[in-house]
Amino acid sequence: MTLTLNQVLFLILTVAAVVAIVQLVRLFTQLRRTAIEGEKALGEIAELARHLKDLDLVIKEQVEELAKTIAASKKAAVNVAEASSLITSKFVRPGSKYLPLLLPVAQFVWRRFGKKKKESHHGK
Repeated sequence: MTLTLNQVLFLILTVAAVVAIVQLVRLFTQLRRTAIEGEKALGEIAELARHLKDLDLVIKEQVEELAKTIAASKKAAVNVAEASSLITSKFVRPGSKYLPLLLPVAQFVWRRFGKKKKESHHGK
């Protein structure tokens, strides 16, 4: 049984059409799997974006609290500087002119007090 040219061409076209249809079915199946995985990934990305927004709000709150703390620390430092300046200008500088007189007296008193204390400990 010999085939005519038309039959051979029809057979070749039929086989090519079947192969093409099988390849298209496999491609569509793969595209469907890819689309399902893409939807899952988009869902995860949306969830991560929501978590990122929550984290951003928490960070902003903490930065605001830190700014308040820094402002309070700055104010405290200014107050300490003013207090130390006041103490230095009102008490230390005027009293420093008497320091050469007070140091020898303080040493004498300290030595006497130290000797009396040692004597009282040894006497017991």
